[in-house]
Amino acid sequence: MERRVVITGMGIWSCLGTTLDDVCNALYTGKSGIVFSQERKDAGFRSALCASVERPDLKPFVSRNLRQFMPEEAQYAYMATRAALEHARLDQDYIDRHEVGIIYGNDSVAESTMRSLDNFREYKDTSACGSGAIFQSMNSTVTMNLACLFRLKGINLTSSAACASGSQSVGLAYLLIRDGLQDCIVCGGAQEANLYGVAAFDGIQSFSTREDAPEKASRPFDADRDGLVPGGGAATLIVESYEHALKRGALILAEIVSWGFSGNGDHISTPNVEGPARSLELCLQHGGVTPQQIGYVNAHATSTRIGDAREAQAIARVFGDYRVPVTSTKSQTGHEMWMAGASELIYSILMMKNGFIAGNINFERPDENTACLHILPETREIGFDMFLSNSFGFGGTNSTLIVRNL
Repeated sequence: MERRVVITGMGIWSCLGTTLDDVCNALYTGKSGIVFSQERKDAGFRSALCASVERPDLKPFVSRNLRQFMPEEAQYAYMATRAALEHARLDQDYIDRHEVGIIYGNDSVAESTMRSLDNFREYKDTSACGSGAIFQSMNSTVTMNLACLFRLKGINLTSSAACASGSQSVGLAYLLIRDGLQDCIVCGGAQEANLYGVAAFDGIQSFSTREDAPEKASRPFDADRDGLVPGGGAATLIVESYEHALKRGALILAEIVSWGFSGNGDHISTPNVEGPARSLELCLQHGGVTPQQIGYVNAHATSTRIGDAREAQAIARVFGDYRVPVTSTKSQTGHEMWMAGASELIYSILMMKNGFIAGNINFERPDENTACLHILPETREIGFDMFLSNSFGFGGTNSTLIVRNL
């Protein structure tokens, strides 16, 4: 018998804030987290735009000998997870006595790898890499660090699926808990926010160059969009079975209704319509949900010409004549990449619990491809009890989640 799967805790480290209250207020007021970085311009970036993400101070919580194993994104993930566990009322004593797993999205560690190998090449000595270098540079760095720091003894897995990584971590947790293989899983996504992690993106001209107005640069679905803006941070959700949550007296925030996924089987970076549409269709089908039951769609839309157009066509194909409200919170945060699928669930849950939909800021007019959607340019006080969230990534990997209020 399939079990119900619920969310009982959330934590976030974002350009919109580092507490749920601050992030919720930023969403409601339409705050942008995008800035101009002189450091990037001086370094030779075509676009100096990025999200402003505060670096955490882990000294009060993690000893120096353990911090050496943690790259930037693992530090963000630690703070987000610490907050999520507290939000879910899961203390260390409970974790020590129960099997709690972790599935976290991460798909690169650029800066730590670069610095350790630069030291090796400079000194022609492998020991110059540093004793923590191997643990910082592995794709599984977030899960290995968090599993050890919080003494998690369940599933220990990294979801590495480009910009669908955070979403897939939640989807995989959903499946394991639904089928009775785990009771409780820490899941989420993390992305380094330094310039080295996205230099190659800038090199292929993926970024907006609207440097004179940083807060207006990320404009998903708008006719004048000219590229994405890179972001970062971390987002953590505590996912568990409904029975497990009730038994320990947890406050249940929302229920994961369904997960849909697909591959485009096409170009490595240019999306098509069929793959994303199939991800949406399968998610609705798996959850026994009709399009009319969805009150809001948090789109993947990153502010690129082709990506936004193809997603708009996919949503319109699946939802037909039903004009579901659509926004992309990337208009405020930029593209949080490996983190985005998890953070956008948190953003959407905050909206759902507080009775509003954050506006798709900077959306002034649609083009011929995006005019098919009901895009909200400003915050609206609209209540909804079920939403759908899309995450699509390089290689044609698609992930769609449906979550409902409880």
